[in-house]
Formats: sequence, C-alpha cells, structure tokens
Amino acid sequence: MTLSTDAIGPDPEISTARRVLQRFVLPADRDLDVVPLYIDTEPAVLDADKASIGSSRVAKNMNRAALRQSISTGTTLHPDAILDRHRLRVDHSERVSTGTYFNGFAASYWRRWTVVEEVTLDITVSGPGATVTVYRSMANGRSQRVDSATTAGDGSNNFEFNLSLVPFVDGGWYWFDVVAGDEEVVIEQATWVADVPVDRVDPGSVTVGITTMNRPDFCAKLIGQIGGDEAVKALLDEVLVMEQGTDKVTASEFFPAAEASLDGKLRVIEQGNIGGSGGFARAQFETLKADRSTYVLFLDDDIVAEPESILRAVTFGDLARRPSIVGGHMFSLFSKARLHSYGEIINRYRFWWMSPQTVETDWDFGARNLRSSRWLHRRVDVDFNPWFMCLIPMQVVREIGLSLPLFIKWDDSEYGVRAQAAGFPTVTMPGVAVWHVPWTDKNDALDWQAYFHQRNRFVAALLHSPFPHGGRMIRESFNHQVKHLLAMQYSTVELRHLALEDALAGPDQLHDDLPTKLGQVRELRKRFSDAQLKSDPDAFPPPRREKPRKKDLDSEIPGMASQYLSAVKGSLRQFMGTRKLSRQFPESALPAMDASWFRLATLDSAVVSMPDGTAAALYQRDPELFRDLLRRTVDIHNRLYREWPELSRAYRDQLGEITSPQRWEKTFAASRGEGR
Repeated sequence: MTLSTDAIGPDPEISTARRVLQRFVLPADRDLDVVPLYIDTEPAVLDADKASIGSSRVAKNMNRAALRQSISTGTTLHPDAILDRHRLRVDHSERVSTGTYFNGFAASYWRRWTVVEEVTLDITVSGPGATVTVYRSMANGRSQRVDSATTAGDGSNNFEFNLSLVPFVDGGWYWFDVVAGDEEVVIEQATWVADVPVDRVDPGSVTVGITTMNRPDFCAKLIGQIGGDEAVKALLDEVLVMEQGTDKVTASEFFPAAEASLDGKLRVIEQGNIGGSGGFARAQFETLKADRSTYVLFLDDDIVAEPESILRAVTFGDLARRPSIVGGHMFSLFSKARLHSYGEIINRYRFWWMSPQTVETDWDFGARNLRSSRWLHRRVDVDFNPWFMCLIPMQVVREIGLSLPLFIKWDDSEYGVRAQAAGFPTVTMPGVAVWHVPWTDKNDALDWQAYFHQRNRFVAALLHSPFPHGGRMIRESFNHQVKHLLAMQYSTVELRHLALEDALAGPDQLHDDLPTKLGQVRELRKRFSDAQLKSDPDAFPPPRREKPRKKDLDSEIPGMASQYLSAVKGSLRQFMGTRKLSRQFPESALPAMDASWFRLATLDSAVVSMPDGTAAALYQRDPELFRDLLRRTVDIHNRLYREWPELSRAYRDQLGEITSPQRWEKTFAASRGEGR
C-alpha cells in the first residue's frame, strides 16, 4: 500500500536506486533513562510562540523560565515493550510517538544539505486495528497531520508513505505515531528511505580514530560498542586507537572481547602524550597514508556511543551536496536525557565559541519532549562540531591539512572555521549523538587547561579573525585577567600570561612545544596556593575572622552596577595590607557555584571548592603579587595590540606548513623519542 503527499520526485533522466537513510531504533540495554530520546508516550504541549510573547523583557524571561518547567506526566514505557533493537510492542489502546530525538526524521537538514528531495517511510506493523499516522512540523514547531493507515488482520501490514522535503527550508521534522486498537500490536520495523543517484548508493568507508590516555576500561568498552554492531562494522576500514597514556587500553579486562569483535580491524598506536590534537592528527595522518577510506571519524575515549549514529553520519555524508563535516550532539553521561548543546558557532568579534541565540543549552528531553519544544524544530547551522564525535571527509583533509598542533582546546573549532573558509560546511546532525561527561562539570577555565584555552584561542583568532587586532579579544582578555586577579586566582593569571607570550612567539614553536608544554604548565602552577588542590576536608583550617562580617556573602548574582563597584573596591584594596588572621585562617569557605570574582574580591582568603566536587584550594590575597601581575597584564596586552597585524600574517603564511602531514610526521616521531 502506498500513500503519498504532493511530492516533487527526482529528475527522471537520472538513474536512481533506493537507499536507507535512517532506521527506527530502540535502546540496546532497555535503559529507561534514555527512552524519551527514542519513544515518546507523553502528549505534545507546545510552548508559546515568540510573536505572542512580544518584546517585553519580563515576558521573555517568564517564557524562558516556563520552558524549563517539566510538563512530563510521568507515563513511562515498560522495558518489556522493547522486544529488540528494532521492534516495539504497543499494548492495546496505547499510543506511542516517534517524534523524538533519535527516531524523528530531521527533514530540514536533509532538505538543506543533501541531494535528497523526497523520502519514503517504510513501516511494518503486525496486529489488527492499529493506526499509523504520519506528522510533520514546521520551523515554528507547529505540527500537521500528513497521512495515516490502519492495519487489518493479525499478520504483518506494510505501508509506504512518500513524503516531500520541499516545505522544509527553515526547519521541521517528520515522525509517525502508532495507536493500538483492542489488541496489542508490534512495530516490526520502520525505515526512512530515498531514491538517490546510483553513484551514491554504495556507502563510503570510514576509519575511526580514538585518542586515549589512562582510560583503559572506558576505551575498551567503546571499541566493543563499535564492533558489536554488524552494520557499523561493515563500513569500517580500521579502528585506530592512539594510546598516549601509561595505563594501557590493552591491559583492560574488556579489551580481548572488544578486539575480537572487530575481526582484525583494530590497531593500537602508541605515541607520546601530545594531546587530543596530536591523537586526532595521527588518525588523519594514518588514514591519508592508507588511502582507502572515504572518511575519518573522531571519537573521544570517554563516551558511550549510539552505534546507529555512525551509520547515519556516514549516510548523510555520502548524500551531502558537497563534502561536509558531519558531527553529533553530546548528551550527559550522568543524566542521559539531557542535551548539552544543539550546535556550536564562533562569534567572530569575540572569537569565542557559543551556542546560537535560538538554542537552549542543557535541554532535558525527559522534561519537555521534542514535539512540545518550538526551538528544536528550527534548523540550526553551525561553524564547527566538537571532536567527541565528528566525521570528516578525507577530501577535506587532503585540501586543508591536518589539525593544528594545539594539544587540547580549539583544535576542533579552528578546523571547522578553516574548512568553512575552504567551502566545506559542518553539519551537526540531529539523531547523531554520544553520551559524554558534560563540560559544565569540569574546571578547565581555571586549572592547567587555562593555558591552552588562552593560547589556542588567540592562535585561532590570529589565523581567522576578520577584525583588526582581533575585534574584542584583547580587551576581553584584559578584563578576564583583572577578574582573576581580584578573585585571587594568581596561578590562572600566570598561565594566561604564559599563553600570550607563547602566542606572541609565533607559529614556529607550536610543534616543538607539543610534547613538553604540559609539564611546564604543571610545574608553573605549583608555585601558587590557589592551584594546590586537596581532597581531605580537614586539610584547611576552619574559617575565622577577627570581626564577623556585618553582612554575609550574598549567593545571588548582583547587577552590573554592583559588579563594577566590587571591581573598584577590590582594586583599591590591593593598596592596603591584608587582615592578619587571614594568613592563618580562611575568611570563608565558598562552594564552586558561589565562588564568583565579585564575592572573592571582598575577601583576603577563602577555601574554594572545585566544580567537580572532588577537592578544594586555599585562595590568599597578595597585594604585591597583584600589582606585579597587573603591570605585566597591561604590558603584554599592549604588546599584543601593537604586534597583531604582523603576527597574524606570520600565522597565516605558515598555516599550510604546520598542518602538513610531513611536519606532523616529525612530531609523531619526536613524541616517541625518535630523531632527538
């Protein structure tokens, strides 16, 4: 039986063949925490349209708060309803919807970025009296019924719905609902297929690159997830594990089974610790050298994968209008229905990564489903995709080179900007995702990683910023330095100084610094008490003051005027001595969530917890050190402003050489101690 909408089919003069774009899938382990990402048993309660909210700031804030309120009724899918990876039982009189993250069909992305013009839903349902209804949404989130069919008899009923992609310029999804009648029914299979040019029917092959350091069990389990899916394994040329640690993945108890699952397609490459950029560049290098794969796929070693995502990414890449980087989203490993971000762009004036304004971060699909969330139906275009999961065509690697030698941070974002400038877009594809430790639970803006944040951001801006002197970057960097100084975070200030000095040194030393810079950074931090982390709660004296504060520290966020006043008062205090008792006792103990610079600026000492909750550090005000660091901050930012034009030319002139396979090959050898 075939039911069709008004579809515009492919050119009849072009020879086509049918290809599966996306399969209906269910959680492999029946984990109820992730069920909302696959099957929805909740009603759709669409949030307010922005046109009805108007321009009132109060109304906008109230609507944003309402968006975060759970509308879940608490209905859940019984785990026994999941018969296997592709079959679902629907009990009598029940309704389930596939208008979900993993089973909705993101039509607008296929419409914008691929050669597909029409898609067919092929679905098989067994059991009598079930109704299958196809829906579509518009970019503003409003849904429309497209077509339906009803099963007859106890046997299998197969339906095909031919669906046009023409009305999806700005956004929108397709999905289907199944309502059982008086008896239970089973969704036996469902696929979204399309007739595509014959030269695009055969899937491209992929080499998977995983960079790992001292996460043997995590990494071994990930290898097993890849090898455990036969459809994914059929696409693989090789799985490369770049081993950069001392606790080897090969020593994991899970490794033998994982290795066996890949049937000889696994290769572990040992090299020195040259960071994520060194590991992923090695994957690019080895894939280029083998010259057989269509794509290289980057995966972090501390993720849980949805193997279907690999199939979808490769299929989307195969059918893209032009060679395109295809990335996945990141869900929280600890709260599995929470999406970290729906897309990443670079604000060119600040040269800082961020989510687009239309995106809500940290979104809980368990609280508000896809069909109830307007913003999720608008297509989101991105500048780059982080490398926890990212598929890169080898044609892109051949034309623009390998990763920059940055160790960590900004290697993925710079590569996306570089590819974009060369005409290769990045698409972060809904329905393609992994589970990962969320970045919000880390301390990487203050710890040793602060060096790489600062240096690599400036290197990327020197290469790609369209604004003289980097736009707002230098001013913003100076402001951040002052905030860190007022917050007694002297180690962070010193690391950021070193980062700017190394950026000013030019591109020549980037490769040479790769194996050694981490050690230098860690040695530098040892000089500062704010970098001495201690996990024992009794490691610090209890808070004490000579005179109690007249007013306790307010945990609320003050307005901008109050923050400016805190900055002025905090700066003036640097010309005064410290309270004597603050040298022996901290004046306060602040949890990480309350340790903002404007609160720390009022103290002479404090015990501050880390965001991951594992340790704390003692902050102590040092007026002499403050003044010395402030003087150096002024000097280095003035120098950076003066030298920006010439420095930018130097980086751009040498980009091709420092990202070349030949230069990287020397770095790989040096990391192993060869050629020294």
